[in-house]
Amino acid sequence: LRVVGLMNVQYAIKDDTLYVIEVNPRASRTVPFVSKATGVPLAKLATKVMLGKTLGELGLTGEVVPTHLSVKEAVLPFDRFPDVDTLLGPEMKSTGEVMGLGSDFGLAYAKAQLGAGQRLPLSGTVFISVYDVDKPAILPVARQFADMGFDILATDGTWTHLEASGIMAGRINKVSQGQPHVADAIKNGRIQLIINTGTGDEPRRDGYTIRRAALKFKVPYATTAAGALAVCRAVAALREKPFSVKPIQDYHV
Repeated sequence: LRVVGLMNVQYAIKDDTLYVIEVNPRASRTVPFVSKATGVPLAKLATKVMLGKTLGELGLTGEVVPTHLSVKEAVLPFDRFPDVDTLLGPEMKSTGEVMGLGSDFGLAYAKAQLGAGQRLPLSGTVFISVYDVDKPAILPVARQFADMGFDILATDGTWTHLEASGIMAGRINKVSQGQPHVADAIKNGRIQLIINTGTGDEPRRDGYTIRRAALKFKVPYATTAAGALAVCRAVAALREKPFSVKPIQDYHV
């Protein structure tokens, strides 16, 4: 494309085919994040390249690989909009971004969640209710939470799968099964973390009610198996050692 300077490319992958959605000859919001993560002032260097300098002259001759990890998390204002589900789709819903840096992924992710307003618990009860397709992936997450001393609550299908896999869990009603149900437990402070996957194709289904209760009572939640694993690693990192705060410049000394 013969673009000199920064270029923003948006991709999509479907059925192992890579598609280019759009290309813009400008910096994206990712550029300041990568600059802070690596210590390389990309916008400043790009400006000099556009004015005629070469990357070699600017000393940028290879990829900079930091010794720390950086996590970018979107800030999603679901709690400000009544009746909106927390499941994500292709729409742009974020109103900002935060960054977490740490010596490992768990710590970096924990800091990012804290910055986005999710205070992860170090003990208590984890509620798990996932679709059948997510059940195999959720097993190691549930097992690690149990190993860390968390109690586990689950609805019928997930409870059966956990018990069959040797993971002890309590059983609790879905909202549609009548009280006392999981939304009551959230309201009463019995649940400290929620793992609930769904498709969102039926706005009033049980999962929707659970996710809205999580927002109302400020209980951290994950809506994908991958997100649940990341949360689990973050909780494990926080339990292992308290994190400290230092200026971002100190990461690039």
